[in-house]
Amino acid sequence: MSQALAKSVETDQKTTRVVSSGIRIVSVAPMLDWTDRHFRRFARLITHHALLYSEMVTTGALLHGDRHRMLLFDPAEHPVALQLGGSDPADLSECAKMAEQYGYDEVNLNVGCPSPRVRRGCFGAALMAQPQLVAECIEAMRSAVKIPVTVKCRIGIDQQDSYDDLCRFVEQVSLTGCSTFIIHARKAWLEGLSPKENREIPPLRYDVVRQLKEDFCQLELVLNGGITDLDQAEQHLQWVDGVMIGREAYHNPWRLIEVDGRFYDDSRPLGSRCDVVEAYLPYLQQQLNNGLRLHTMTRHILGLFHGVPGARQWRRLLSEGANRPGVGVELLDSALESVKDSE
Repeated sequence: MSQALAKSVETDQKTTRVVSSGIRIVSVAPMLDWTDRHFRRFARLITHHALLYSEMVTTGALLHGDRHRMLLFDPAEHPVALQLGGSDPADLSECAKMAEQYGYDEVNLNVGCPSPRVRRGCFGAALMAQPQLVAECIEAMRSAVKIPVTVKCRIGIDQQDSYDDLCRFVEQVSLTGCSTFIIHARKAWLEGLSPKENREIPPLRYDVVRQLKEDFCQLELVLNGGITDLDQAEQHLQWVDGVMIGREAYHNPWRLIEVDGRFYDDSRPLGSRCDVVEAYLPYLQQQLNNGLRLHTMTRHILGLFHGVPGARQWRRLLSEGANRPGVGVELLDSALESVKDSE
């Protein structure tokens, strides 16, 4: 770390460390095409407390598209955060206001997505090369709303991946008053790797995030990347303020069943997997009455019985049957028969 930056960090360390409200101890990552309102409503039947993130929504889509469709969510989803993609401070300010008006508990700026489409729009992970612009965006958003404004970023991009680079980014953005950073503990290659490869090929560097927490102890840091079970989460929480679980929470959502008891001191029984399906049925029926197709919702619950005898039949019945015209919630009753004896 440079001497000037080290001096600044040393001064910052004399401030009082931010005490986490607990809302971000465990969160489910924003995942495009996955963490829509139907998945979030389902996930809330498994955990009362984990913070749930929306898919990334671009400012252009909200400003010029059907914002009600994109922002609408069920009140049962709380606590829920909206993730925005964009790089224009004025646009982000307007969209942050929308998030607050719709009742989201947090608005998050995406500074981590490496996809070519996002890169062409000059936002996502590409913004890590422009900390001053990110600071201007965050300042505009914070000035517009009272709900928390947070940042989700990588530990670096391309050749701009030194620890000093990361510290400069965090320092400059935090000077706006932003106190929560969600750090994906991998760098991103904006050229040469696909989004999928960027989730797997760059090595996980938990040590970098750990050092960042030591140097910016006054900030709330949430660790993202490679966390696949709650034992890992518990180990990380010994040194970081929160953990964010991504693909594992989607493909194997029953992993979340112990979150409330282990991390939020809430021992209320949540029932079995079959109980969760039964509890989801009224929501499914309501959405069917509103004209949605069953597949729109059931595609998110295919992994509920992951590792359980009958899981393959469960997935097959839902995958093949939910797209049929006129099919209703009775399909789930049939599918449950394939796994009930395993519960």
